[in-house]
Amino acid sequence: MTQDELKQAVAQAAIHYVVEGEIVGVGTGSTANFFIDELAKIKHKIKAAVASSEETAARLRAHGITVLDLNQVTSMAVYIDGADEITPQGAMIKGGGAALTREKIVASVADQFICIADGSKLVDVLGKFPLPVEVIPMAQTVVIRQLNAIGGDARLRLKDGVPLLTDNGNVIVDVHGLQITDPVALEAKINNIVGVVTVGLFAQHGANVCLLGTAEGVKTLKF
Repeated sequence: MTQDELKQAVAQAAIHYVVEGEIVGVGTGSTANFFIDELAKIKHKIKAAVASSEETAARLRAHGITVLDLNQVTSMAVYIDGADEITPQGAMIKGGGAALTREKIVASVADQFICIADGSKLVDVLGKFPLPVEVIPMAQTVVIRQLNAIGGDARLRLKDGVPLLTDNGNVIVDVHGLQITDPVALEAKINNIVGVVTVGLFAQHGANVCLLGTAEGVKTLKF
């Protein structure tokens, strides 16, 4: 199976976790896009969706799915999103699509976080994928120095030669070369750096379930 076929398979499997008549939190990225396309087929069964990015909101609306602002929502049954890396314990690196802060906020409201990913995303130790950190622009140099001090190679993410800006108007610093053996501790440490909005480690509150696309079919990992 191709990587896209694996993503399609987990997106279809994730539909079974959608609670009829409830609000669905939806992530950002290529795998989440497959899920949005599947969600459109049952849009009459859900109340609405909350999007973790402007890109996701636009795709949901294009399918005729009602999108609510999170401030309008008091509860959410499920949040469904991909991951750049995930461990067998459910800790994740997210933020390749620069939506990590909004993803973490929306996920925090949901009763369950369902991660959907192809098998290549499952790793024993996080860090081969560069760790994204959302940073207030005026603090980028200060934060980069401190991230380098913890053993990483921190670099400002650029798009077309200029700093990429998140939906929140901030920059992304990607930390290369880490081996994250204690993701919970590192998440807390980086979040405590002044100028950091949030780090793309989802370990203190990781996934509850991971639907993993493999050549043998979709495997369900529960944490």
